Amino acid sequence: GVGAARSRNLTFMVGGVEQEFNAAKELLTCMGSNVIYCGEVGTGQAAKICNNMLLAISMIGTAEAMNLGIR
Repeated sequence: GVGAARSRNLTFMVGGVEQEFNAAKELLTCMGSNVIYCGEVGTGQAAKICNNMLLAISMIGTAEAMNLGIR
């Protein structure tokens, strides 16, 4: 969110033309300390989706372990 951008805690996974990425990188580093070029158009979104899926799987596992512990 806004607070994370102000404190430069965001991570950007960017796809597109590498020259355009390099032109935008300076601006992105004002909001995030991790700015990663992923390749052609769409690869940044694919990386973000994979990251979100991994986080969801981890959270499901944590919830199941908590449920098992409570039982």
